[in-house]
Amino acid sequence: PHLPPWARVSALRRAHIERVVALIDRWEVAMRLPATERARWSRAAWLHDALRDAPEAELKRWAPGLAAPVELLHGPAAASRGEFEGESDRGVLDAGRDHAVGRKAGDAVGRALYCADFLEPGRSFDAESRSALAARFPDDPDGVFREVVRARLLWLIRSGWPLPDPTVRLWNSLATPA
Repeated sequence: PHLPPWARVSALRRAHIERVVALIDRWEVAMRLPATERARWSRAAWLHDALRDAPEAELKRWAPGLAAPVELLHGPAAASRGEFEGESDRGVLDAGRDHAVGRKAGDAVGRALYCADFLEPGRSFDAESRSALAARFPDDPDGVFREVVRARLLWLIRSGWPLPDPTVRLWNSLATPA
């Protein structure tokens, strides 16, 4: 797998994608995943931001009718374009589509991509904590996923961004009564 030829990414975005792919690859090896599952995780990592730097009109063409801020259209647009180009694995497509907002009932590839996108080492905030979570992922993917969901939700709240409905549903599905 590699960045699709139709990708629309800057050099900085490509570097981010490559770091996500490298982190996913490290986890796949540590977890001793079968080759077929490794291929799924890798395809999702290459796909997730493939249209991140596409013009708004292109994003809307590939994600028509989606009521979301333009900043959140790249995942659904990349998944739609990936499907058009022949990707048929629903888990890979869902992972790419939902990597920025989360998914209540995603499979392992979606949870891994959601975490890797947040934990990749090129991001400058909270580097020590994120590095520790990334190192722990192969041994505790569910626990790390829960912590990443919490951290991403807190970041959204602090930033003042509206909370996307899928993110709220994801959190509510993980939350346990006190």
